[in-house]
Amino acid sequence: MTAEAPLRGRVDAIVIGASAGGVEALTVLLPSLPVGIVEPIFIVMHLPRDTPSMLAEIFRSRCAMRVEEAEDKMPVQAGTVYFAPADYHLLIDKGPQLSLSADEPVHFSRPAVDVLFQSAVDVYRERLLGIILTGANEDGTDGLDAVRLAGGVTVVQDPATALSPVMPEAALRRMSVDYVLPLAGIASLVATLK
Repeated sequence: MTAEAPLRGRVDAIVIGASAGGVEALTVLLPSLPVGIVEPIFIVMHLPRDTPSMLAEIFRSRCAMRVEEAEDKMPVQAGTVYFAPADYHLLIDKGPQLSLSADEPVHFSRPAVDVLFQSAVDVYRERLLGIILTGANEDGTDGLDAVRLAGGVTVVQDPATALSPVMPEAALRRMSVDYVLPLAGIASLVATLK
């Protein structure tokens, strides 16, 4: 593993979790990712349950990668960003393919970051990159720990740069992670996949 390309050859998929301040964080992170990243990116952001998510529409015109709202049984395609829809947990199944669930909220959230991360670990194991961004609850800590225990790469947004530092701080209290970075640093790290 070189300092210039620490992720090249190590990662097959990326999971990202965000809550309060997440749209702002993703507005910095996603448009900065270069053309040529083939690893799929799966994103859970806490959303109001009673309104449709507009995240795919918001980011579609801003990103070099293809952007989709996740649908049940949708096959995972390379170079695509998938957003969890409002009021459904997003899971990754064998195939790989996407799965949506209306199971009970986790940490008062549906979709929940933990549910996505833990299901992705089952499919991608040590080839998974998990990223926790800004947020106002502890959702994501268990999921990121699962990524770490499987041997995947763990990244947390520097809490000092987060609009709401609770999610990053919760993860850092629980475990030692591979990288603690501001958003620009996370973007630079993910760009080393290319």
